[in-house]
Amino acid sequence: MNYTFDNLPTEGLHEECGVFGIYGDGSVSPAYACYNGLLALQHRGQESCGIAVSDDGVINYHKDMGLVTEVFNNSILDSLNGQMAVSHVRYSTAGGSVLENAQPLVMRYVKGTLAVAHNGNLTNAVEIRGELEKRGAIFQTTIDSEVICYMIARERIHSGSAEKAVVNAVKKLEGAYSLLVMSPRKLIAARDPHGFRPLCMGKLNGTVVFASESAALDACGAQFVRDVEPGEIVVVDEKGIKSIMPEEKCEKSLCIFEYIYFARTDSYIDGISVYEARKQAGRILAREYPVDADLVIGVPESGIDAAIGYAEESGIPYEKGIVKNSYIGRTFIKPSQSERMKSVRIKLNPIGDMIKGKRVVVIDDSIVRGTTIDRITNMLRAAGAKEVHMRISSPPFMWPCYYGTDIPSRGELIAVNHTIEEICELSGADTLGYLPADSLDEMLLGKSCGHCDACFSGKYPAQTTKLTLKGKERGGMNFDKKDSCASKEEQV
Repeated sequence: MNYTFDNLPTEGLHEECGVFGIYGDGSVSPAYACYNGLLALQHRGQESCGIAVSDDGVINYHKDMGLVTEVFNNSILDSLNGQMAVSHVRYSTAGGSVLENAQPLVMRYVKGTLAVAHNGNLTNAVEIRGELEKRGAIFQTTIDSEVICYMIARERIHSGSAEKAVVNAVKKLEGAYSLLVMSPRKLIAARDPHGFRPLCMGKLNGTVVFASESAALDACGAQFVRDVEPGEIVVVDEKGIKSIMPEEKCEKSLCIFEYIYFARTDSYIDGISVYEARKQAGRILAREYPVDADLVIGVPESGIDAAIGYAEESGIPYEKGIVKNSYIGRTFIKPSQSERMKSVRIKLNPIGDMIKGKRVVVIDDSIVRGTTIDRITNMLRAAGAKEVHMRISSPPFMWPCYYGTDIPSRGELIAVNHTIEEICELSGADTLGYLPADSLDEMLLGKSCGHCDACFSGKYPAQTTKLTLKGKERGGMNFDKKDSCASKEEQV
């Protein structure tokens, strides 16, 4: 597989967004609570963010391109008065990073106003959007989250309440969605029947809070109550909290990469500590791929926890061997090949005295395309490492994802085109070991109630569309660019 530096794909993975919502009792400012929650979810999306607040039924909002601290200030937050709010952080690929695709989406229609924040990816968005367009619908964005808005608004016209509209709308949605819907008087949370993406609920005195991760509850001072169940719809209004469970249950299929990479290390998702799961991955790697070495280091950030686990299991000392520059701007530009190569050292830099003359085990979370596979090894060897033994805390990527993670087509995945031995040679490492695919349950400490590992196994828990989809992007489908998303049978 050949790549030119003028058109080099992004190596790392990105998960499209995070959501945070609050129904207040007046004791806290919904806007400020959302701000704090979004700061805790910033790792889930750095391209755009927004907050929508309902003040006695009147919905006001502010959203823009940029980080949470860039988009909001005290003046803006003070202007967002109200009793409840929904908010969103988003990541998007080139072409989709535009203001109109920022969320929450606010729609005014015959029954009033809706604000929607969505995490996930619909696999039947093209079909639904096509049907709506044939009936005269005009779309303002290129994301599937707007499809959800239209479906809820259309159902609301014929339903007696906002929650009934959501219940009827989600029956027609396929794929992944953790959803917050705010009508003028109600806050509604919904999670798809497979539970692909996380969503949890907390309380702060009389205030009810929903968030993609428990760490965001901590950030606003809320106490974790429970996870929203797959297929469940939770309604909060002046009467209290009401849960609507699905008529039929599906096999739970939480994205396994939430534990490997996406979630914050201090979060708990579906009752499992992300930190402990990552440490357990490291322990498994140590048992599966032992090696004589002098120290274990992790590639920041998610590789660090697995490195600690590897060190504990192997008895090899753990050291902080690589420092990450946390202040690289999201728009950091690399205009030439030489600048692209320098960017690795700008973002990550080894501690030379710790590395020099040592046999090093380095833990990273994944290898996707492999376009920059040798960057860590070269960096460590330049710092004087005697040996470099690479360990990956996930299995090899063999299949694309259609539920909200930007894992590319099979032709772009290095593990599809090369053996592990070849990948090791390309990486420049002395040895290479991946987390065994059959050890994922063990990684989750035997507590998993079901997870999706389709990117490793090709076993998709929910049907993917048979039509040609156009360009996956963070926050939904991009209907402007070609890509293919076939059913499992068509992919084979």
